[in-house]
This record gives sequence, C-alpha cells and structure tokens, in this order.
Amino acid sequence: MGKWNILCDFDGTIAIEDATDALLERFAHPDWQRLERDWREGRIGSAECMAGQVALLDASREEIDAQLATLRIDPAFAAFVEATLAAGLTLCVVSDGLDYAIKSILRRYGLHWLPVQANHLVQTGERSWKLETPFADAHCRINSGHCKCVSAVRAHNKHRRVLLIGDGASDFCAAGEADFVFAKHRLIEHCRHADIPHVSIVGFADAIGLLPALLAGKLHTPRRVLIPETALS
Repeated sequence: MGKWNILCDFDGTIAIEDATDALLERFAHPDWQRLERDWREGRIGSAECMAGQVALLDASREEIDAQLATLRIDPAFAAFVEATLAAGLTLCVVSDGLDYAIKSILRRYGLHWLPVQANHLVQTGERSWKLETPFADAHCRINSGHCKCVSAVRAHNKHRRVLLIGDGASDFCAAGEADFVFAKHRLIEHCRHADIPHVSIVGFADAIGLLPALLAGKLHTPRRVLIPETALS
C-alpha cells in the first residue's frame, strides 16, 4: 500500500458544532425532530431523514449564511492540515452533512481549497431548499446520503492506506474499511466493540501529535484486501 489518504468527518470533528443541526434548530419546522428520532431508532436511513429535514427549512440564503458565520472549527485543524501537506499526505473532508455549510465555514478559515464530499444543498425558492446526494450508493448498508464506506474502498483501490478521523454514527461503517482510525465521541466505543485499530483523540492537537507515529508505522494497521466497490452490499 502507498501513502496515507486521510478521510476526515466534518460535523463534530472539524467543526465544534454540528452545522446541520444548527440550521435545523434555527430555521426548520419542529417536525425535523420526529425525523431525527425515526433515524436514530432505525426506521429510516440518514439520506431519507436529512432530505425530509432539509425540506422543512424556512430561511433565506442570507439567514443561512448568518447562522453559519457563528460556527467554529477545532482551533488546531488548520495546523493539522499544514502538517499533512508537509508530510505529503492527501486529505479529503467526507461528510453526511451539507456541502454548502462545510464550504462556507472552511472559507472563513482560508481552507476553502480542501476537497469536500458531502450532500448537496440546493435552493429551490426564496426560503425553500432541497437535498441532493451525489455520493450515495445503492448498496450502502445504512442508507446514508454519503456512503463513506465507498470513499474508503476507492482510496484503497488506488493503493492508498486510509486514516479515518471521525466522531459518530455516519463514520461507523467507514471505520471498518479504514486501516486506522483517530476516533472521537461515539466512534471510540464503536471501534472498541468492533475491534477496529484506533486511538482516541479529543481534537486535532492530539492528531498532530500522533502523525509521526502513524507515518513511522508505529501504530498498528491490519493488512488490507482490495475489494470491488460493488461488494459492499
């Protein structure tokens, strides 16, 4: 396998707050919480959940932008990006959130050039919106808007080792496809139960400190077997 490719979650990982939840709490009809419960209890997939929630937004683009301007990222993330570039690594933001929100927030920190794979937020009227899912996959095990498992497999099939950095349920499947995981919050317990090679981090200051050991091969990584993207069902 070649160099490391870093797949990094956004909401709750790069961003301190969940940008999608911040918009829903501020601008959506309260029914968005019912959809959230249905998703958490396994009655619907995340793609169906988020599409329904986005349709409940009642906000202008200016109001959306003003809300996003209040959200922050991990203060060490920019330095982490610099460290990965210096080491010759590639990094892609992979999210089951909203591309418009992610790009807007990253732009404020001068990180607008980072590649982003996420659900597409489309304005359909002065105060109405819809969701498009360009990174969905028909074989996704959890019916995500963005199937991060496929993103990990594609990196492996390009002879890349995959480091996943994430925090929650949208990262569970991809963690099983990654060579190593820097885990936060709920993802820590998932990796423990599934016996996935990982370390726990609080934030990107920890991740910066771990990079030398990762690059030196001092963090355990299992052997990977390249599999077709269509074999994920």
